[in-house]
Amino acid sequence: MIKRLRLAVALIFILTAFRAYAADIKGKVTDSTTGEALIGATVQIEGTAKAAATDIDGLFTFSGLDENANYTLTIKYISYKTKKIDGVRAEAQPQVLEIKLTPDEQTLKEVTVTGVARKNTEIAVIQMTKSSPVIVSNVSAQEITKTQDTNAGEVIRRVPGVSLIDDKFVMVRGLSQRYNNVWINGGAVPSSEADSRAFSFDLIPSSQIDNMQIVKTPSPEYPADYTGGFITITTKDIPAENTAELSVGGNWNDISSFSDFKYAKGSGTDFLGFDSGMRGLNGGIKATMNSIAGNGVDLLNNGLNNDWRVRTMSPLGDLKLSGSLGRRWKLGDRQLGMIAAFNYSNEYRKYEDMQNNLYGVYDADKDQSNYLRYSVDDQYNHNVRLGAMLNFTLLSADGNSKYQLKNIFNQIGNDRYTWREGLSAQSDNENSAEYYYRSRTTYNGQITGKHTFALDELDWSASYSYANRNVPDRRRYLINDALEPGVMQLTSPNDISREWTKLDEHIVSAAVNDKHEFKFGSFTPSLKFGAYGEYRTRKYTTRDFIYNWNAASNTLPDGFRQNDLSEMLSDESYFGADRLYLLEEQHMRNNYKGNNYLGAGYFAANIPLGKLNIYAGLRYEYDHMELITNTRDNAESPFSHNYEYSDLFPSVNTTYKINDKHQLRLSYGKTVNRPEFREVSPSVFYDFDLASDVQGNTDLKPCYIQNVDFRYEFYPSKGELISIAAFYKYFDSPIEWTYTVTGGTSLVYSYMNAKRANNYGIELDIRKDLSFIGLPGFSWSFNGALIKSRVKFEEGSKEENRPMQGQSPYLVNTGIFYKNDKMQLDIALLYNRIGKRIIGVGRSEGTTSGNETLRVPDSYEMPRDVIDLSASKKFGKHWEVKLSIRDLLAQKVYYKQFADVHYSNGTSREVEQITRVYKPGRNIGVSAVYKF
Repeated sequence: MIKRLRLAVALIFILTAFRAYAADIKGKVTDSTTGEALIGATVQIEGTAKAAATDIDGLFTFSGLDENANYTLTIKYISYKTKKIDGVRAEAQPQVLEIKLTPDEQTLKEVTVTGVARKNTEIAVIQMTKSSPVIVSNVSAQEITKTQDTNAGEVIRRVPGVSLIDDKFVMVRGLSQRYNNVWINGGAVPSSEADSRAFSFDLIPSSQIDNMQIVKTPSPEYPADYTGGFITITTKDIPAENTAELSVGGNWNDISSFSDFKYAKGSGTDFLGFDSGMRGLNGGIKATMNSIAGNGVDLLNNGLNNDWRVRTMSPLGDLKLSGSLGRRWKLGDRQLGMIAAFNYSNEYRKYEDMQNNLYGVYDADKDQSNYLRYSVDDQYNHNVRLGAMLNFTLLSADGNSKYQLKNIFNQIGNDRYTWREGLSAQSDNENSAEYYYRSRTTYNGQITGKHTFALDELDWSASYSYANRNVPDRRRYLINDALEPGVMQLTSPNDISREWTKLDEHIVSAAVNDKHEFKFGSFTPSLKFGAYGEYRTRKYTTRDFIYNWNAASNTLPDGFRQNDLSEMLSDESYFGADRLYLLEEQHMRNNYKGNNYLGAGYFAANIPLGKLNIYAGLRYEYDHMELITNTRDNAESPFSHNYEYSDLFPSVNTTYKINDKHQLRLSYGKTVNRPEFREVSPSVFYDFDLASDVQGNTDLKPCYIQNVDFRYEFYPSKGELISIAAFYKYFDSPIEWTYTVTGGTSLVYSYMNAKRANNYGIELDIRKDLSFIGLPGFSWSFNGALIKSRVKFEEGSKEENRPMQGQSPYLVNTGIFYKNDKMQLDIALLYNRIGKRIIGVGRSEGTTSGNETLRVPDSYEMPRDVIDLSASKKFGKHWEVKLSIRDLLAQKVYYKQFADVHYSNGTSREVEQITRVYKPGRNIGVSAVYKF
């Protein structure tokens, strides 16, 4: 014990001695004439590799210096004269060195460009969080480079209270994607999915992001249709200097690379993320088909791809490319900036031996699970992403006006083949396959203006967004031994099908906002008001076909239904009026189109009362949605469903600043969650993964939510933050995704209103430099959340009160970062874990003779530990090499349900049932970056 005590004392002495010699230099750089802080000025210690850039307050710090040495500082800033200061001494408790730069008269007119506030650094976004009148969380481009996240989905999961479903759909504070709203560059974006309100965050490459903000409390200037979070993604704009870089990299998944990978015939443009037309119908989705055999469709003379054969390859790995170009020009007294970027990835992922099961009520008498479907899937995915960005920024001569044109385009293609083997609910052996190709196109463009006057700040914007989801020629077949045990064969023409679907959505929006400041001595309140208008239109079209044949015909070989279908369906000798042909199954009730008008106006007042700041306002929204569906399957028979809402949404956000480092926030606001086009459409879509139909509900009504937030924030320094928040939300008529059983074993997933729900929890966010414990260059981030929710249904409902679908009881994100400027080395070790959350909602199926409820339990996504490791090393001024290992542990992904079984003898137990499980594999990535 004495030895341990001596060792501890010695360690403390060494650390204390180390810190005594690790002195600092601190300074602030300002304009000598105006006294304003200069952001981004470069400060360098001559004779060393140490350099720093000033933060949003013009401050900089050098740590770990020799207390006995004299240093020379060189300070540079565009449009200012370079300044050199000799004989600067480092100190353990340094005073802030005041450095004033003199404008260079020869380039004075360029000062307005260099004064643009940067919002892409960690320090900048923390200062944005601190000064915001509402509760927000932010992520900067600088943080993204440290984690090497590749898309917006990977980036946003680092935010407190945020988790992902399917690695792309965001949940904030345990609320599903439908309760969140997403804007890019100040404009609304359409849903990227056909069957839900959801924005797929994997569409946006991280290299295009300047900063990302998640607003967590209601505020009048934002749309009222968000509850979990209002997420704004800002892409990069005017560069600080002329830049150009190119990145080339590869990624290797240890399950998918260098092993057998199955695929079907693709088109010549699949490598660009879209189909060339090989899978499409000649003349478009409404094309007239050449007929055969009466009302049949000829397989040979309609330009169809009739190749069902499955090939095998061995992918070497994934390819990743990206590049960017930044330029600045002087146009007379004005400045023009441009940023252009592109990104490309081509990846392969396979999931073999993936269990995919569906259970009925547990059979307590036989003490065994009751399978409605028991299957094992082999799934092969080929994913291609192509993105481009082009942004222009124009600054006026006086720096008081800023105009921007921003464009972002993304294309994603997913070519997927799935082979399934298993048992049906009747215990028949089944084999089935799906050939699936989906392309998604999104474009988002804005023209914006920001103008600063003596007492006013005016901004305006006009935006256009487009989303396309194309699923051409989805092909499926099913064989089983229902007709003869042990003999796998086709049982009916419905067992071979082909389907074409297309979704197009357009959004046009415009907004104007003005902030006017009043000055009554030291009392400086402000008034903000504005208006917003949006028009959205969507069109969804689908066509379905099945194969047909004459069973009595002698022109087909005996037992052809038992052959290898992938080969038989590709053999043109089988095609013809007396052999195989197509029949169109008209389902025009599955088609729909709609339009939505939204008009909004608001006003808000910001009232500073000493240490207390009150930001309160009122928003009015009028929303009218028209959905046009067909009443018959075999003919155009349009019928309009109209949904109209007119609401007021009050909100109050208060901030009490204890001092410059500590503040408290308390907020209240009302929000809404309205049904989307698809959710109120009677359209039916078969989901192969679920092996079930998905259908809308025309009787859905909006959900109204009351939100209360309380947060404490502590800012130890400019780049550090510690906050803890508590929140509560009350839902009136929440919209839930659930399913019902039809025909005894078939499922239909749909949307319904529950009676009410509660959601509450706490969040902790820590971003801390670790130099205070003798670890210079190290920093630590941690964010976690504890969340609880409860959905309640009407009396007599077959639904059971439960947590909200998709809500995790806890979330943990943490990371250790190391930065060594001298070695130009960055290393990050990241950890993520979420608590088990409901993915599939259970159901009640009657009662036993003892009046006990028979219930299929909820299905949960189970917790798993995810560790990511990344490192980057620069070589000189031009080269940088990056290494990453994602999902280092590669733990299996499990989906389970837990049946509460009661036996006739009065005993009971919990039975664990696996609904889905697969291995994701670990990903090893290497890339090289060259900066010109």
